[in-house]
Amino acid sequence: MGLFLFYLSSMNLQSELNKATLFQNLELLANQVVEGFISGIHKSPFHGFSAEFAEHKIYNTGESTKHIDWKLFGKTDKLYTKQYEEETNLRCHMILDNSASMYYPEVKDLNIGNLNKIGFGVLAIAALMNILKKQRDAVGLSVYSDSYQFYYPEKGSERHHQMLLAKLSEISLDTKPAKQTETYTYLHLIAEKLKRRSLVFLFTDMFQTATEDEKLFDALRHLKYNKHEVVLFHLLDTSTELHFDFENTPKRFFDVETGEHIDLYSDTVKEGYEKYMNTYFEELKLKCAQYKIKYVGVDVKSNFSKVLNTLMVERQKFL
Repeated sequence: MGLFLFYLSSMNLQSELNKATLFQNLELLANQVVEGFISGIHKSPFHGFSAEFAEHKIYNTGESTKHIDWKLFGKTDKLYTKQYEEETNLRCHMILDNSASMYYPEVKDLNIGNLNKIGFGVLAIAALMNILKKQRDAVGLSVYSDSYQFYYPEKGSERHHQMLLAKLSEISLDTKPAKQTETYTYLHLIAEKLKRRSLVFLFTDMFQTATEDEKLFDALRHLKYNKHEVVLFHLLDTSTELHFDFENTPKRFFDVETGEHIDLYSDTVKEGYEKYMNTYFEELKLKCAQYKIKYVGVDVKSNFSKVLNTLMVERQKFL
């Protein structure tokens, strides 16, 4: 099914993108997202994930009291600390679509309360990395648009974590997103690089200028090789991209990837547009189910709880 989606534009796209501001401290914002999520569910999702108990050792004066076994102290009247075997439990690879359609909707000031699809994807990945770091899990990152722009394999070091955050921050400031997209081409390349079993998170709006859908679904299936678990986070501005919810006045709509435009009243195409989009999304969901890929539809105007909850569920299943 070919898909050409036109976006509302009352001014030049590039001038708006130039006003988009960098997340000033992406790591701090990610911490805020995760802390808000944890307080929202009233229970830490981290308990017992990152380390397994190994043995006791005698407590030495001056050491941290954090791991003292107080129950054992009550029985023996001696201070012992618990030692843990810390290990990397999981490998997780994040894939981010960085094409022009991901920069919709137009925003003047990119911040946590005002996100387009690329901003949501960047902050969601940073928040997921925050959780995975706490669990001492290894994280990798791939970014693509009209080329395979960026690849880092899965690692768990602090230096690696900061490198990924720096790259994500750089993406949030991008003012010249690529116009062409061949999602399936780069998903195949990424799949070839993932040699060891990993949990794979793909953030994309599934809009591309090359519209051979069977090739796209073949690429999604390729990601399942080597027993990877794959989650597709389908990012959308639901009100406009799914429901075509625009004021019914004459407007010019631009395709941000091809440059094509059309002038119309939104109500004249709304019903047909919604039907077409719903058909496309249902086909996508069915294909994901067929290939055992978890499909998660995400409205970029919502919070991050759906994304973070998905990590908690999939991580438990993966281990």
